Amino acid sequence: MKHLLGNAPRHPGLWLDLDSHVQDSQQRDITTMPTQTQGRAELQQLSAQLAQLSQQGRWIVLISPPNAIGYKQLLAKAGVRMDRVLLVHAKDEVEVLWAMERALTSGTSSAVISWTQSLDARDIRRLQLVAKSARAMGIVLEEVNVHLQGEALFDNHEAFQQHQLFGPIH
Repeated sequence: MKHLLGNAPRHPGLWLDLDSHVQDSQQRDITTMPTQTQGRAELQQLSAQLAQLSQQGRWIVLISPPNAIGYKQLLAKAGVRMDRVLLVHAKDEVEVLWAMERALTSGTSSAVISWTQSLDARDIRRLQLVAKSARAMGIVLEEVNVHLQGEALFDNHEAFQQHQLFGPIH
């Protein structure tokens, strides 16, 4: 029987790049951010970090971003490699969370940002479970102004004030 030199296995298939393994195995958090700017302000804050992450060669995944915020120009101006940005359009909230879960755990993404309505307790729990196996930075932008748009419309419009809608009955 041949003796191995040292403690390392000789077969290259058993070698392990410890730096990348430790980096990939670290648990990543999923951050939930309420937004009143459809995510524009938050994306501007993250743009420098996204530019660095895009240089790693993995995907920056944007799930259901609103076109009104001009995310393409914002990211390009920040130096994000646009050939590393993957855009996903989801038809509903269920697909948004499913796409986020897949992108976070695939190992091919460095950051996943999704736009969604407010999350309920079940969705938050689901994201907590996904965070245990996430291999990318995750950001959920919750549209807080979606809930307030209807209220603000009625509050600010004089024609909908209660005293004007209902007159005295004789």
